Amino acid sequence: MKKITLMFCLLLAVGLNAQQEKGIIGYTNWLDNWTEFKPHKTESKDATQILAGNIAENTKLLKRNVYILQGNVYVTNNAVLTIEPGTVIIGDFETKGTLVITKGAQIMAEGQETDPIIFTSNRSMKKAGDWGGVVVLGDAPINKFGNLGSYNMDLDPALTIYGGNNTAANSGVLKFVRIEFAGKKVKGLDYSFNGLTIAGVGNKTVIENIMVSYSGGNSFGFYGGDVNASQLVSYKSINDDFKFTQGIQCRLYNSLAVRSSYLSGSKDGSRCLDVKAYEKKNETDFTKKSTLVAAANITMLNESENIKADIQAGLIKEAIYVGENTSLEMKRSVVSGFNPAVILDSKTEINGANLKKIKFEEMFFNQCSGNIFTENRSDNADLENWYGNSIFSNVYSITDNKETFVDMYNARRPDFRLQLGKITASSGK
Repeated sequence: MKKITLMFCLLLAVGLNAQQEKGIIGYTNWLDNWTEFKPHKTESKDATQILAGNIAENTKLLKRNVYILQGNVYVTNNAVLTIEPGTVIIGDFETKGTLVITKGAQIMAEGQETDPIIFTSNRSMKKAGDWGGVVVLGDAPINKFGNLGSYNMDLDPALTIYGGNNTAANSGVLKFVRIEFAGKKVKGLDYSFNGLTIAGVGNKTVIENIMVSYSGGNSFGFYGGDVNASQLVSYKSINDDFKFTQGIQCRLYNSLAVRSSYLSGSKDGSRCLDVKAYEKKNETDFTKKSTLVAAANITMLNESENIKADIQAGLIKEAIYVGENTSLEMKRSVVSGFNPAVILDSKTEINGANLKKIKFEEMFFNQCSGNIFTENRSDNADLENWYGNSIFSNVYSITDNKETFVDMYNARRPDFRLQLGKITASSGK
């Protein structure tokens, strides 16, 4: 009898996984316990400890304290900053507090599923851009001349150098961490901080189970380096959810981007993924590796109850932008409610070599006003014919969000896994 029960459970588990093979996966909803989709309504805590200036020796932040970041705080001198599970760190609104892990230093922020580490704002009415964000700098390769870059914001140039030759560099651990209301706008410049910046970071760094919500800039910014990242959540960012540039070699798995038609910026497109080779062409060494993103089981959606109306109003743009000289390999992912799903840079020639570098396989395109286009071109017959080939197993649907996802409108514990049982899909366009 025990063997029969075990076999039934195994078959049930396999069946559930098959149902969710596209988009974020898991036998249970891995968003439970550690995420927060309504951080506006959570109570603010009063700070008991101040973090300011440079942290030049090994330091541990304790759960029993509440810390406030005043101004730009740098972990320097190869020091290790350890943060206990459940610790709350507040970014000061007045001084736009920011935490920078400099090159050679480490952050050990390993929260727990039931006790995450939280970075948030100290304002009573919290808003995107209240404070800076978290910046982690490493010595892995980037594609700029000299293999070095500087995170040029309103930070100390001498303390924001990143890049090097160590692909296996270890900048520490970020796991079960929430970053809320970060992304301050930089004075005199037309851009904002990322919620989490990963620059020149190597593949020994652990980047898992991180939620960035209501960022005033991009949620996640990857600038060169070589990283593995999984179970990342970007929620209602003002700008991009995931930005990749400067020759980053990134393997992104089982991650989520939820956009809002009314919060997402439209200047550069409402993008979940922004994949580019560089930011400034004249600073780029084209003898080095260009940007490569291998993404699997990613869910990207607009949290809109009337996607067609929002598209007509110009509130929704493309989900994915692929720049020239870059590679994006995307598999088993969901793109739901965009206009269109994908745009390729106008300088990218549609030829065999480039199509081998830009792959979309076993995708689920849903409620998108067009699928894959070249920038500034309305005729995409060549791309539709290529990616619509049955060999790629891409699926197209026009199913309402409520029927597409398990329970996306659950206020406390939304579930964005794909619900194939109620979806009418076809392999045709």
